Amino acid sequence: MSLPTRVKICGLRDAAMLDAAVQAGAAYVGLVFFEKSPRNVTLAQAAALAAMVPAGVAKVALVVNADDAELDALLAQVPVDILQLHGSESLARVTALKARYGLPVMKAVGVAGPDDLAALDAYAQVADLLLVDAKPPKGADLPGGNGLSFDWRLIAGRRWPVPWMLAGGLTPANVAQAVALTGAGQVDVSSGVESAPGVKDAALIAAFCAALR
Repeated sequence: MSLPTRVKICGLRDAAMLDAAVQAGAAYVGLVFFEKSPRNVTLAQAAALAAMVPAGVAKVALVVNADDAELDALLAQVPVDILQLHGSESLARVTALKARYGLPVMKAVGVAGPDDLAALDAYAQVADLLLVDAKPPKGADLPGGNGLSFDWRLIAGRRWPVPWMLAGGLTPANVAQAVALTGAGQVDVSSGVESAPGVKDAALIAAFCAALR
C-alpha cells in the first residue's frame, strides 16, 4: 500500500509501533540512538526491530554527533539502510561517513529563518538526502522531535540536487497543508503521532498516513 507522499515514522521502540507504521504504509522506519531521547533504543532492541522490517521499507538509524567507534558498534549489530545525522556534523564528516560505511547519509538541517537556507544548499552537495527540520529552541535537550514546525513558506518551491524530506511539528491535522505548501514528496514524523513522549499511537500513525492519500 504505497502513499503518494513517502512517509518516515521515526522513533519506533517496540514491535507494535513498528507494525503500526508498516501497516499504515510507511516507506521508512526510524530508530533513534541518542541517550537523551525518550525514543532511544539499545543496540539489542534495534537489532530485534530491524529483523522485523519487511523488504521494501528502509531502516534509518538516527544518530547525533556519533563517533566512529559508536557507529562501528551500531552497524555491526543493526542492519540499517540509511544513516541519519541529526547533530552538528560538518560537511567533511558527512563525506567521511559516506566513504567509511558505504551507506546513504541523510543530514538533518534545522530551519528557523531565511538565514538557515544556505546550510541546506551546502549539505545538499555532500549528503544523499536532506531532512529539512525545525531548528530546536535554544537550550533544548533534543535536536529534533520537539513538536515544533517552521514557516513552510521559506522553502516553498525550493529544490535541491538530492531528495529531501520535510520534518518538524507535522501532525495528522497539518501534514496535507505542509505538503501542499512546500511540495515535499517525503515527510518525517515522530512526536506528532505520539500519545506521550516516546509512545507511538497506532491510530495517530494511521491518521497521519491517511491524511496524505
